[in-house]
Amino acid sequence: MDAATLTYDTLRFGEFEDFPETSEPVWILGKEYNALKEKDEILSDVTSRLWFTYRKNFPPIGGTGPTSDTGWGCMLRCGQMILGEALVCRHLGRDWRWARGERQREEYISILNAFIDKKDSYYSIHQIAQMGVGEGKPIGQWYGPNTVAQVLKKLAVFDTWSRLVVHVAMDNTVVIEEIKRLCMPWLDIAGACGEAEGVGELNGCLEGACALAEETAFWKPLVLLIPLRLGLSDINEAYIETLKQCFMLPQSLGVIGGKPNSAHYFIGYVGEELIYLDPHTTQPAVEPCEDSQVPDETYHCQHPPCRMHICELDPSIAAGFFCRTEDEFDDWCMRIRRLSCKRGGLPMFELVDSQPSHMVSVDALNLTPDFSDSDRLERFFDSEDEEFEILSL
Repeated sequence: MDAATLTYDTLRFGEFEDFPETSEPVWILGKEYNALKEKDEILSDVTSRLWFTYRKNFPPIGGTGPTSDTGWGCMLRCGQMILGEALVCRHLGRDWRWARGERQREEYISILNAFIDKKDSYYSIHQIAQMGVGEGKPIGQWYGPNTVAQVLKKLAVFDTWSRLVVHVAMDNTVVIEEIKRLCMPWLDIAGACGEAEGVGELNGCLEGACALAEETAFWKPLVLLIPLRLGLSDINEAYIETLKQCFMLPQSLGVIGGKPNSAHYFIGYVGEELIYLDPHTTQPAVEPCEDSQVPDETYHCQHPPCRMHICELDPSIAAGFFCRTEDEFDDWCMRIRRLSCKRGGLPMFELVDSQPSHMVSVDALNLTPDFSDSDRLERFFDSEDEEFEILSL
């Protein structure tokens, strides 16, 4: 077992249950499949998702810290997976497929390099763990979905290649006006391009408005993360149908959550079962080759995906969505409003045009993007997932 050390929560590769023979539709991140006729297509889609697991023998976190995240890093790895899916959609497209042994596109290699387990990768376990200290989580402590969402938001500021807006919608509320201001910051800029004052704040990062508008066609691609708590100790069944509908949206990035202290990355469902990628496999850390190619087979799950009954889901989750353009975001808003009008399910969050009077914005607190005001950040962002507002009938 040199290639992978399997932990208590993971079946051995030869014991994974095959995908079910069922006439019910299979939904994977906005794509519908027929399990009887398209099993190969389903497995190809699942295999093409980036699979981040526990690793061992990487450089010590912080220089003197852990060299493995086994036992504590599962939610961090799930955060990597949901953001990795966003980067794939951003640079390769949702229909991109991975094939073993083929030389990969440069964009794909750049995405993988952003997650390599070393301190200078944008979204490495090192960066996530160290940034989490500012959220009140010491290195080596387990994260909840809200904490990892806040950390990913901070780290995305420094990813000048992808130029994403990572927005974390708090208080179970998505504010359309706030998102459009973040994704189209030049709307707030007075003056012509090229002037010293003609600079806007983009997800906490200052850039020239014209250069950015030219590259992103007037919209910075949006990663929307919505931390939610859908019950007390168990998921409220009133939310189950709504949760399923989220996997049907073309903008879906999936859901991070799982069981208590055991995180998974949920990418779809079939019947009453959720389909997920499990990070609870410890693999050796990977080093890029001299030609900058990355040995990538261990970053793709090449066996049938795991499944669990939806009622087993811990109620603390974060749902993710990716909108590459303003039109995609407008389409997402339209679909969410339609869902809220359907009977048979309870809305998981509220979609509003403008900021409700009871909500306080980050700008109102004058929180600066360099995160030097860590105390105020911690007071504003409640990093303890059990403190979410409980949604009930």
